[in-house]
Amino acid sequence: MRATSFLRPATVKPIIAVVGGSSCNAAEAQQAEELGRRLAEAGAVVICGGLTGVMESVAKGVRQGGGLAIGILPGADRREANDYIDVALATGMGEMRNALIVRAAGAVVAVGGGHGTLSEVALALRIGTPVAGLRDRFVGVVEMPRLDSPAAAADWAIAQANR
Repeated sequence: MRATSFLRPATVKPIIAVVGGSSCNAAEAQQAEELGRRLAEAGAVVICGGLTGVMESVAKGVRQGGGLAIGILPGADRREANDYIDVALATGMGEMRNALIVRAAGAVVAVGGGHGTLSEVALALRIGTPVAGLRDRFVGVVEMPRLDSPAAAADWAIAQANR
């Protein structure tokens, strides 16, 4: 028996990235919050960029669902994380932290979004991380599954991450 075997949990929780803009409209915020809650209730760990907008809304939902929200921050100060982030990882990498977010995830869901979100979607597609949109802004630009509700998005993401 290896000395570290007792530290490994019996099952590893799926890690789901929710990506989206640092500003969002009310509908996107509501969708992200519900998605975060549903993912937490399903036992997933949620990873995001840790700042405002969609990132804050999803982390708020994760908190409501009793889950764990990890923020991969672009700056070097973990205090920049929104109030709902449980684990703030300050990278000092700027937008390059987007690669860490999608590489760490078993699946990615894009909500709304701008150029940064588009880069995360493109990186996920490039490296083979399953990615889908929920009210994303890239219809007609990026081919990926489109999910019609936070419930469908949570189910899809959990299934993809557990493959």
